[in-house]
Amino acid sequence: MAKRSKVKLFEQIRRAHERDGVSIRELARRFGVHRRDVRAALASPIPPARKIAEGPRPAPKLDVWKPLIDRWLADDIEAPRKQRHTARRVWQRLVLEHGADVGESTVRRYVKKVKDAQATPLAEVAIVQDHELGAEAEVDFGAVHVWLNGELVKVSLFVMRLSASGRSFARAYLNEAQEVFLDGHVRAFDHFGGTPGRVRYDNLKAAVVKVLKGRDRDESERFIAMRSHYGFDSFFCIPGIDGAHEKGGVEGEVGRFRRRHLVPVPKVASMVELNELILAGCMVDDGRLIGHRRMSIGDHSVLEAATLRSLPVEAFDASVLSNHRVDTKARVSVRQVHYSVPARLARRRVDVRVGADSIEILDGANVVAAHRRGRKGEQVLILDHYLEVLAYKPGALPGATALAAAKASGAFTPIHDRFWTTARRRLGDQHGTRALIEVLLAHRTLPPEAVIEGIERALTAGSVDPAVVLLEARRCTEDDPIADVIAIGARTVIERPPPTLTAYDDLLENTP
Repeated sequence: MAKRSKVKLFEQIRRAHERDGVSIRELARRFGVHRRDVRAALASPIPPARKIAEGPRPAPKLDVWKPLIDRWLADDIEAPRKQRHTARRVWQRLVLEHGADVGESTVRRYVKKVKDAQATPLAEVAIVQDHELGAEAEVDFGAVHVWLNGELVKVSLFVMRLSASGRSFARAYLNEAQEVFLDGHVRAFDHFGGTPGRVRYDNLKAAVVKVLKGRDRDESERFIAMRSHYGFDSFFCIPGIDGAHEKGGVEGEVGRFRRRHLVPVPKVASMVELNELILAGCMVDDGRLIGHRRMSIGDHSVLEAATLRSLPVEAFDASVLSNHRVDTKARVSVRQVHYSVPARLARRRVDVRVGADSIEILDGANVVAAHRRGRKGEQVLILDHYLEVLAYKPGALPGATALAAAKASGAFTPIHDRFWTTARRRLGDQHGTRALIEVLLAHRTLPPEAVIEGIERALTAGSVDPAVVLLEARRCTEDDPIADVIAIGARTVIERPPPTLTAYDDLLENTP
């Protein structure tokens, strides 16, 4: 049976009184209420307001302990969150330590009342803000989990949000290093088509070397250079949880974007695929409405774009240059990831240009190796860097980590493997492997598809001679039509036209 409201009850009492003319006693009996309620209903269709007691209810046994409880709960504000008083612990201490004669339920009610009063101090009340177009943006990193090539990996999500329009840019990286921080800015400014007047940050190590007194910071030189390149100002929030409220827009945006576009956990084959998914999410969000606005983020950002500072002619180089020693395995270690270099550089020092998504190794001014950024503890190896060594140590190729990486990436194809198997069967393991290495060296000077076609033609002709593979590969790069390959032994007699001396006879006849 649905509970009837008091307004409806009053209506029924008033109608019964007018229709039947019954007494107040009868109305009280009929509707199961007190006679004073009947009189109140006949006096007014609106029930009287409930009386509120003036001041708190008296608690004779608890009043003497309230100051002590207040002090305990006030001290809890500075205590670790998991080691603060519960209502039960307050009651236990009152009984055990002070011999208080109070009930647990009475203590619980009072503790709840005090904690409710503490829940939202005035300092934490948010003030609604209006932001001038193009004046400010906010930056933050957030953690995101993704299935990357079948493995659950935690990546960092860089987010920059324009404060006025609410338009945001997000990109995932494998870490939060300085080059990643700078690269995120470069891409975000390019996405927005301009630079805001000021950007708010927390105290990221990529930008802040040391937190000084107040708002002063000892900033990184690379960050200062980037800020000078684009011509914006920086604002650093208060350290700790209190500073998060000073850039609440991007703090909320990180969580909202993660819930909206990265649930369920994405399954991607590469970081490139993940960032394409994230960029698509940013474009979808341009059609979103914020709060009570009547204009979408995208439409609002069109107005804001006109107020942004123009981008420089050249984008800022976000990479960081460092110097490293090559180990005896022809690798350099950068941010706890090993990258291969040409074997001739073993035990030498080389410069490394560390970018957000790529690594370049330089020998002087020449780039001798380029890699994708790897994850912590990973080895990123290229088989080509070890070919000269493998020519001396052919027995090391079958178990080489670089070979496994080449197979996984598709650089070492099944056609290469078929040539290797055939060569080893005919020439033996050592000479067959060296024949393969000569073919692999050809990839340095010839297009990959030409070398693969050369292997196919040589195998079709029944040859595993690297010279035949190179000859056929070069023919693939020429414009002239290529004659069909004749298999070895297909013709036992060479067919050629018989010789003729007609041309010499013509010369004799014309001689004076």
